Amino acid sequence: MKVRKWFLLLLMFVLCSISAMGGSVQAAQTSPGISIFLDGQQIKSDVAPYIIPKVNVTMVPLRVISESLGAEVYWDQNLQTATILKENTVLSMVINQKYAFVNDSSIPLDASVENKQGRVMVPLRFVSEQLGLQVNWEQTTRTITLLTGSVAVTPPTPPQDIIGGGTNGSVTTPNDNSNVPIPPVNTANGLRGVWVSTVYNLDWPSTGSYGNQAKQQQEYIQLLNELQTMGMNAVFVQVRPSADALYPSSLVPWSKYLTGTQGKDPGYDPLAFMIEETHKRGMQFHAWFNPFRANVDAKTDQLAANHVVKKHPEWIVNSSNKLYINPGIPQARQAIISEITEVVQRYDVDGVHLDDYFYPSNGIFNDETTFKTYNSKNIPTKADWRRDNINLFVQQLNQSIKNSKPHVQFGISPFGVWRNIAVDKSGSDTKAGVTAYDNMYADVRTWIKQGWMDYVTPQIYWSLSFAPAQYDKLVTWWSSEVRGTNVKLYIGHSPYKLGTTEAGWQNSQEIINQLDYNAQHPEVQGSVFFSAKDLRKNPLGLLQALSSYYNR
Repeated sequence: MKVRKWFLLLLMFVLCSISAMGGSVQAAQTSPGISIFLDGQQIKSDVAPYIIPKVNVTMVPLRVISESLGAEVYWDQNLQTATILKENTVLSMVINQKYAFVNDSSIPLDASVENKQGRVMVPLRFVSEQLGLQVNWEQTTRTITLLTGSVAVTPPTPPQDIIGGGTNGSVTTPNDNSNVPIPPVNTANGLRGVWVSTVYNLDWPSTGSYGNQAKQQQEYIQLLNELQTMGMNAVFVQVRPSADALYPSSLVPWSKYLTGTQGKDPGYDPLAFMIEETHKRGMQFHAWFNPFRANVDAKTDQLAANHVVKKHPEWIVNSSNKLYINPGIPQARQAIISEITEVVQRYDVDGVHLDDYFYPSNGIFNDETTFKTYNSKNIPTKADWRRDNINLFVQQLNQSIKNSKPHVQFGISPFGVWRNIAVDKSGSDTKAGVTAYDNMYADVRTWIKQGWMDYVTPQIYWSLSFAPAQYDKLVTWWSSEVRGTNVKLYIGHSPYKLGTTEAGWQNSQEIINQLDYNAQHPEVQGSVFFSAKDLRKNPLGLLQALSSYYNR
């Protein structure tokens, strides 16, 4: 009876409208009427089903059922996406998209989700079969019979041309779709990536999923499905947010952003899961590391016993109430290289990605003793010594990655301005208050010239009309830096600024104009957007603009 009751509740979900939406579907779409029975009992609906004539697919309304009834259902108005979560099954459908995702499988649809006068309508056969029901059609009485399998009924084989989505009456479940091809990722416009932040649970996983493996996996699958729908073909996932790990490591503790407690095992390997799901969609997975950040604040009571702050307090510098691993200590640098290499050796990552967490760009960084102790080259100024520390780190990390797996890409995402022209005639025509070279001590030019990385992704987070650091001037400058080298140039974009008062961010066309400008420079081979949560919010209609751009 529990099974039958569960299916009855699910059928109510399929046959009712979203409670928050008004409106109705015209009666003309439902005549003559269609009756629906579940295991012999008729299902009533305030909105009648209708058939799409050209494809002969029966459509029924969707409604949100509470989690207590056994399923979670979401309608994302911005992304036009209906998502159903039930135990280990995630079903996702997008309006006008001719395929749906069920867990990690892509399934072709004869008819997509529709929004009819405020009602979200879904294809009955597809939804029912994914929930484990058998669907049958009786033409003479215009009756749909749904069977849970608990009732011994032998129904007639339904004609394909009435309900659609199958050639016979057999049940199709998510596990049967392993051979369904995933739509290929379009790479004609180069790399299209998204940063996925785990620090503070910004993009994934949610705080509500702490310690819940199924929920975290469902959230990541949904995230990937949405990003692929947007046209993205790469993710840059933060796997080391605070000198910890989103994977089982012999060197660093589990990240607290998985369970709420640093060092606590989440019960599975999130990194292995994410890589597998990403690759199934033909997307690249770049493991993103914060190299020298030890902790987002100065609190140490909640840190695991094997965290670097506890194991090597002599390596730690408190700057502006944040804890950093001191780049001037050779053993500390080597420890970070070993931790990153552990991931390269154990996982099938496409790339290793560093952000700009080298030296902090502001505040006091007390490393005078370190400067005196670890300056065997007798470098006269602390600034040049700091840059040399980072240069050594980048060079040695690149060598370690290539020695382990030569095909793994190594890339860095520095602050968008290397140096201002007023300070260095070879710098960009900008007036930035912070620069990578002078404040983070990141000599990116040397890294490019020496070929110590495979790609560079400067964070050019300003608009085409922002005079102190103009987008087009910076793209032109970075293009000239990589020209003639083997280093690829991807541009970091800032959709999170859309809708803010900063110059140029009042219209989503700003991002499109930036992409158009990129296209004028053959050195630019792709874009990466910060971050996933901001794209998913669809600021100022950006997703529609991106879709039009990538499909034109």
